[in-house]
Amino acid sequence: MAANSAQATESEASSASEAEAEADAEAETEADDASAPSAPARPRFDMIDTVGRLIGGGDWERRASRGLAFLRRRVTGDYEIDEFGFDRELTENVLLSLFRPLYERYFRVETRGLERVPDKGGVLIVANHSGTLPLDAIMTQIALADHHPAHRNLRMLAADVVFTMPFVGELARKAGHTLACNPDAERLLTAGEVVGVWPEGFKGIGKPFADRYRLQRFGRGGFVSAALRTGTPIVPTAIVGAEEIYPKIGDIKPLARLLGVPYVPVTPTFPWLGPLGLIPLPSKWYIAFGEPIDTSAYDPGSADDPMLVFNLTDQVRETIQDTLYRLLLQRRSVFF
Repeated sequence: MAANSAQATESEASSASEAEAEADAEAETEADDASAPSAPARPRFDMIDTVGRLIGGGDWERRASRGLAFLRRRVTGDYEIDEFGFDRELTENVLLSLFRPLYERYFRVETRGLERVPDKGGVLIVANHSGTLPLDAIMTQIALADHHPAHRNLRMLAADVVFTMPFVGELARKAGHTLACNPDAERLLTAGEVVGVWPEGFKGIGKPFADRYRLQRFGRGGFVSAALRTGTPIVPTAIVGAEEIYPKIGDIKPLARLLGVPYVPVTPTFPWLGPLGLIPLPSKWYIAFGEPIDTSAYDPGSADDPMLVFNLTDQVRETIQDTLYRLLLQRRSVFF
């Protein structure tokens, strides 16, 4: 009996030793597994992450989702336009996106005084016009849409010739532009929109390079009348840099008459370089928004006072001209 008991004890001890050895072996295996490098993820996910980083900086899925939602709304017609034809979604996501690289990297636009543009309510932006092509208006629109604290949309008043041009006229309506006339301006200002006007018109945008940064006549001051009738502030705005993108040294007038356009410019690169001559020079831009001129203290009927309209128009013009001179003195060079 004692012998059998001893044998049983020895058997139990042997079994315990074997169990402990197996446990130690399992622990060592787990430790080895933990220290070994994990298996690489499937190549498909690695490729997706790489593409995502390239096209969207990590948030490519959100961008793709927004893009698909945008396309779905365009196909189904589930989007809004106002009475002037302004398509806010198309303008912000497509039209302005085409010019943002010019604003941010090519012209390297710097803005000053954006905080002077009110966050809400009607505002009239009055700026100088230059550059042969109206890129200064588009750059001002991007400045307000992207960099103003309230991200305000600029509704520009354009010449009637813009709306008679095929394709261009339709895009202008989609981007929020309307005819440069007092009724349209007053309706927009009354609705609390930011309205932009370039009173020099084609006289400014098409002036010779020798007259750069010299403001042309502002017309009869129709924009001042619109501001007086609606009691909205006028913000004088100066733009430096646009004069140098297409230095106009001549004009092919017979061709302009044939095409029905104000001018066909001759520049140092156009038409000599063909299509390459259409590439603007990479000048450095500044857009300075001045102190608003308050019109709310005037009676709406004062818009019919020609002397008051003339004085306010002249005040706006002189303010812009003085700001242009100050910016030019501060500028280091045309391209830096």
